[in-house]
Amino acid sequence: MPFSKLGLSDPIVNAISELGYIQPTEIQKQAIPIILSGKDLMASAQTGTGKTASFVLPLLEKMQSDDAVRNRSIHALILAPTRELAAQVASNIEQYAKYLNLSSLAIYGGTDLDPQKERLAQGVNVLVATPGRLLDLAYQRALFFDDLKFFVIDEADKMLDMGFIDDLYKILDRLPHQRQNLLFSATLTEDVRYLAADTVSDDVVEICVSPQNKTVAKIKQWLITVDKDTKSALLSHLINEQHWDQALIFVEKKHSAAKLVEQLGKRGIIADAIHSGRSQSMRDQVLSNFKSGKLKFLIATGIAARGVDIDSLSRVVNYDLPYPSEEYIHRIGRTGRAGAEGEAISLVSKDDFKNLCAIESLLGHLIERQEIEGFPVRKVVPISILNYR
Repeated sequence: MPFSKLGLSDPIVNAISELGYIQPTEIQKQAIPIILSGKDLMASAQTGTGKTASFVLPLLEKMQSDDAVRNRSIHALILAPTRELAAQVASNIEQYAKYLNLSSLAIYGGTDLDPQKERLAQGVNVLVATPGRLLDLAYQRALFFDDLKFFVIDEADKMLDMGFIDDLYKILDRLPHQRQNLLFSATLTEDVRYLAADTVSDDVVEICVSPQNKTVAKIKQWLITVDKDTKSALLSHLINEQHWDQALIFVEKKHSAAKLVEQLGKRGIIADAIHSGRSQSMRDQVLSNFKSGKLKFLIATGIAARGVDIDSLSRVVNYDLPYPSEEYIHRIGRTGRAGAEGEAISLVSKDDFKNLCAIESLLGHLIERQEIEGFPVRKVVPISILNYR
């Protein structure tokens, strides 16, 4: 099914065709017609499914045919949990709206307020924002929502995990009641549903794209059992002996990211890190270096990596296994994009066993195990209970 069959007009179809979009993904096939019909939507979809385009494309379609949009006031508000994701969504909007007379802007913390205030004063149709910075500017009366028609919460589960619930309700209080609401989340947890109850209408449409999708199926997943104190040495060995060209390496805590960069550096491997402890300008520079290929190995916390979007990334590494287990799907979804094959490698010690069980339960199968010669395991990682079903 081509995108034109979903109700998208030529300017949008032409723009996405130039980006290599040929056939809509499952979430796009389901979500775009619903959004174009004007209904509220609550959707569960993982990273790598084409989620961003599934809500941006129909919003642009509806806005470009609306004469009221010409006044350059905010008609669509998209909330994202992190600066990186907000910047990535805004970049996608700019690409998709290439042939439309619409303006967009991303606002987030870690950058000066004044340039953002000046840009808002010039007029913006689509605003992408992190909650804290949005409220900062709202309190300074730098933005208004009188003409708002569309409200999107992206990655609602992560938004709640990061403690934005109070900010979300403060934002909701500022929005007009007559609006179309779209809520996207990796999982529709009880907390997400509570938020949805205060956000979307009673006749909301709910859709779910299962984690067991083609994106995950395209990714070769395997784990290496290893003692915790030899993880960095094993990672260095894999990089050198298997001649890795590039890898996105996930850790759980920001101090772990800095420590791993140092450990790799001592072994002659140049890496850099993004985490909440670094300035926005530094994070932007590191990401730019990684996307261009100048930087081969990027260490990132799960939250900081939201917004890392590289179609050609062939490998991700879980240096630490994530919790909750759904975050594993988010992480490995960074590879295997655009129909390409990818590789997801997890370094698993005995301390990771509880998280491993949860991940394998979510996947519905055991992850293939390997041991690397020269790295004997003293503390054995048990086999998940899935093996005995």
